[in-house]
Amino acid sequence: MADVVNLGHLAAGFGAGAVTVGAAYGIGRIAGAAMEGSARNPQAAGDVRTSMIIACALIEGVALFGEVICLLLALK
Repeated sequence: MADVVNLGHLAAGFGAGAVTVGAAYGIGRIAGAAMEGSARNPQAAGDVRTSMIIACALIEGVALFGEVICLLLALK
């Protein structure tokens, strides 16, 4: 029984790590695209920045939700 609990903690740790890596990758892609868009059209930089911030906030929300779920699974 103790081995199953330890594997659950290990899986929760891997899950939290995967969520963090996925969120970082997504935010990096969004930031890169926003920088390229701002460089191509400087007049739209404000609109691009606003869209980027909203998208990053949504990604962070999903990542936080995933990490909380992993932590709850680890505490069970």
